[in-house]
Amino acid sequence: MAEVLVFVDDMDKIQSKVKKNNESTRSGSKKEEQAGEYLKSCGYELEAKNYYCRFGEIDIIAREGKYLCFVEVKYRKNEKYGAPEGAISPTKIKRICKTSQFYLWEHKLPEDTPVRYDVVFIIGDECRLVRDAFSFSDERK
Repeated sequence: MAEVLVFVDDMDKIQSKVKKNNESTRSGSKKEEQAGEYLKSCGYELEAKNYYCRFGEIDIIAREGKYLCFVEVKYRKNEKYGAPEGAISPTKIKRICKTSQFYLWEHKLPEDTPVRYDVVFIIGDECRLVRDAFSFSDERK
């Protein structure tokens, strides 16, 4: 009987995590929509949102001039727990770069397509764009 109670207790924890992740996903989607609108106001043309492949996920793929831009969106309610800039780890950069290479291959784009890695930081409701925030060579370090 005790094992059943532990199992039920574990299920409550799992359901709580699922609910929290769903709320977090909805919040993230709203912020990505906000970032997309901000990018459009900066002259970007959006091509894709939430692109997934086996290597990872890219929040927004857009064009600005000759560049195909792979955009990461980072949100913080405030800077109490640090600026969002600190949330992009070398591992995340590597994943974004590999995912972008797969995107180019999958869409049969030329290898010499000019790409750029941008980041939209959102703190509260304020957006800040960093163009060329990192490069593919950063991924190799």
